[in-house]
Amino acid sequence: MSTFDVSKLPSYIDHTLLKADADESAIRKLCEEAKQYGFYSVCVNGTWVKLCHELLQGTGVKVAAVCGFPLGASDSSVKAFEAAKAAEHGAGEIDMVLQIGRLKQGDYDAVREDIRAVVQAVAGRAIVKVIFETGALNEEQKAAACRLSEEAGAHFVKTSTGFGQGGATVEDVTLMRANVSPSVSVKASGAVRDLETALKMIEAGATRLGTSSGVAIMTGISSSSSY
Repeated sequence: MSTFDVSKLPSYIDHTLLKADADESAIRKLCEEAKQYGFYSVCVNGTWVKLCHELLQGTGVKVAAVCGFPLGASDSSVKAFEAAKAAEHGAGEIDMVLQIGRLKQGDYDAVREDIRAVVQAVAGRAIVKVIFETGALNEEQKAAACRLSEEAGAHFVKTSTGFGQGGATVEDVTLMRANVSPSVSVKASGAVRDLETALKMIEAGATRLGTSSGVAIMTGISSSSSY
């Protein structure tokens, strides 16, 4: 049984809705749920940032926006502009996808500078989480992505988009936690759909969980006598 205090779980959750067909009513519902359960943030596509910021102002729930999502293959200047515009509209966190293809071919300088461009674009306004898409990488590449993210000034390393192959695993969270310094946090995202999985990710070293199943996870707490 986990020794984690589940009453703290909402503060770990980025309540997420990134589907292309999400409409305004769905985004409004997302924000209402985030307020109801006290989630750390909502994580949305850029077009919804301004609305979420308005709906959540004064509630303590933050707004996170994705950048270069979900492929990571945008030009760095485009990513930087996208991140800056999201911060301008009220996003306090940016979840960017790194240049996966360049990472896989070993072009580490390009990957580092791509991340740095986004970090600098929102410096003093938003923190940056770097999404690796771990299901597409081997262990050496994941470790390199950790190092490059930290060198570029990122605040978090993050497993997955939820739109690629695979999702967060305990093994990947453990590896990522071991390959960044204590000043960099780890976000587990992709396939975190129930309470048991959420707790395993936290035990492995995640301090944030990206999930579209936040309500189901919280329901799992209230319906379980084991926690």
